Amino acid sequence: MIKTLKKHPWLVLSALLAGLFILNLSQGSVQISFSDWLGLAGFSSNPNPVISDIIIDFRLTKSLTCILAGGALALGGLMMQTLFRNPLAGPDVLGLSSGASLAVALLVMVGNPIISNLGGSFVISLGATLGSASILLLILAVANRIKDNTSLLLIGLMVGATTASLVSVLQFISRTEDQHYFLIWTFGSMGWLNWNELMVLGGVLTVGIALAFYVSKPLNAWLLGDNYARSLGVNVSSSRFVIILATSLLAGSVTAFCGPIAFVGLAVPHLTRLLIKTTNHRILIPGVLVMGASVMLFCDTVAQLPGSAYVLPINAITALVGAPVVIWVIVRAKKVVV
Repeated sequence: MIKTLKKHPWLVLSALLAGLFILNLSQGSVQISFSDWLGLAGFSSNPNPVISDIIIDFRLTKSLTCILAGGALALGGLMMQTLFRNPLAGPDVLGLSSGASLAVALLVMVGNPIISNLGGSFVISLGATLGSASILLLILAVANRIKDNTSLLLIGLMVGATTASLVSVLQFISRTEDQHYFLIWTFGSMGWLNWNELMVLGGVLTVGIALAFYVSKPLNAWLLGDNYARSLGVNVSSSRFVIILATSLLAGSVTAFCGPIAFVGLAVPHLTRLLIKTTNHRILIPGVLVMGASVMLFCDTVAQLPGSAYVLPINAITALVGAPVVIWVIVRAKKVVV
């Protein structure tokens, strides 16, 4: 098995993704028999319309959301780790998730009547998008003036800390029921999207992925620093702008539609490098997309508590999976330094 893993990593990744996709579709509070699956596939003349609705309108959209969100967050994490040359950087270091959280907190804890009148999920997604976009504009403006990546990283962290403080103030002065609504949103979920929202998310993520492939050569050069990238003819300023924009589209849109999802963008790039022994981003980018989708499908399947009607918060499962990877990265780095 280990030899197959080393010789054919893409075969293993593809088989893993396909297997987890099928497993994720089969899990849920409603037990679906083999004959129901045959009916959905067209092999039965009497398909159960209720079962078809459950599979197509809920389970399939949820599984596809896992694939899109997991791949997008993993790719965003890869680009941030390369840009800042920091193995512990993730897609949320720019403060985008915090901006989305602040916008949702304002809507839920201050503008609750607006949500009730216009429709909850649409307003929440729109507000989170605007919150992420506002932070994006701020970070891009700062990046245009500050050319040092380390300073940019620190500013992103401080923006995140500031927005988190504002959210804490809002929670302190808000009603209990509003706090509960916001808490549920912060848990994250892959099952909130319908087909129309899934298409919007897929369209935005396609743009972000295309931008990531576009800057794959500058990302390779960035591994050895800004000066090396300049010596290869890379336009550092414009490349950094595109990298930040691509990461913002990937992480911001996922946060807007699925809530803040932790650890996937931080841990998956390291898991991918373990399997695919290369630093070439033209290979790593599709690798982290597939691995991120697989990890998110696995986490969502575990969150379903197979055989039970209960569903755990997806953020709790991603933390259980991602935290050991982060600890391993820190320990390995410490050994290398010593």
